[in-house]
Amino acid sequence: MNPDRYPRRILLCVAGLSPQIVTETVYALTVMSEPRFVPTEIHLLTTAEGAERARLTLLSDEPGWFHRLRQDYGLPEIRFTLNTVHILRAADGRPLVDILSEADNEAIADAITAKVRELTADPDSAVHASIAGGRKTMGFYLGYALSLFGRPQDRLSHVLVSSPFESNPNFFYPTPVERVIFSHGPDQRPLDASSALVTLAEIPFVRLRDGLQESLLRDGASFGDAVRQAQRNLAAPSLTLDAATCRVRCGETVLRLTPISFAWLAWFARRTLAGLPPLHWKRIGSAEVEAFLAEHQAALNDPLADDQHPLIRTRRTEGISKEFFEERTSKLKRELSRVLGEPAAARYAPRRQGNQRLAGHALNLEPHRIRFADLEGKE
Repeated sequence: MNPDRYPRRILLCVAGLSPQIVTETVYALTVMSEPRFVPTEIHLLTTAEGAERARLTLLSDEPGWFHRLRQDYGLPEIRFTLNTVHILRAADGRPLVDILSEADNEAIADAITAKVRELTADPDSAVHASIAGGRKTMGFYLGYALSLFGRPQDRLSHVLVSSPFESNPNFFYPTPVERVIFSHGPDQRPLDASSALVTLAEIPFVRLRDGLQESLLRDGASFGDAVRQAQRNLAAPSLTLDAATCRVRCGETVLRLTPISFAWLAWFARRTLAGLPPLHWKRIGSAEVEAFLAEHQAALNDPLADDQHPLIRTRRTEGISKEFFEERTSKLKRELSRVLGEPAAARYAPRRQGNQRLAGHALNLEPHRIRFADLEGKE
């Protein structure tokens, strides 16, 4: 579905001392773009000084440039108030006047990440993020956060303003009729705001959201945490298994599986190491069942897990049915997905190889990327 079809349409901007990027972007989205994207709400991330400038120039009764823009172009009600102007804060909670230190940078990265995560959590929303305002680091963090959490309906852009109106503090948007403003230079020459050209440059971005683990999609995770997880997911896949603890290391991420899921994964890993072909449930004989049961006995780490153990005895009696095969593969993938995210989990779970009717399952990993080793203490 196109962004303009969503019931909740959000414009998210960052700004420093130039609040007019809000009106310039709204103009470009609602007047110049095709199809139009008319926000239902606007959120502005800015410094304490930037918030005060937005209050005085955009949201005041006079000059009230945001309200004038809506009136000039007949735009519907758009929720943009002091409650949706979010002041960035330092790590100690004080409002940021400017971004002057590494700690300030980390604080704004986390704040921008938190806001993007919050707004993209609503399935009924479409977010349009503008990186046109604020310091360069603010725009970078906003773009990066949208890459981490953005969905197919979300967009990223930069607004472009023609000279001599660009960076002119007296210019807020091209007016529908002639309006005289004055240039910012020493000559203070008069300019007609209606002749300005404002265009929107949409910026493609890589969407990494599906590769993030579930905990990073909830409140609390920092910008750095999300970036590190995304980076781990982009690393070449490698699998290490530790039967003594049921831990596995997928790439750089260590997690613990239930014994039966560990055994299922270990069984397929051994088959890959041995050069055995993909396995279809109809072709599972007693030798394959015994190989799986050996992995399960080892993973249970229980001296009583002998041939009379109920889990072992049942499987030896009933074999591995289609239902059991599909259930175990699905549950293993779910356990991996909770930590790795779905796309990364798919790289380590057994998967169907080919489209033939009796195509079997196997790990899609080269043998040299699989090993059994001790992972004690590395979770």
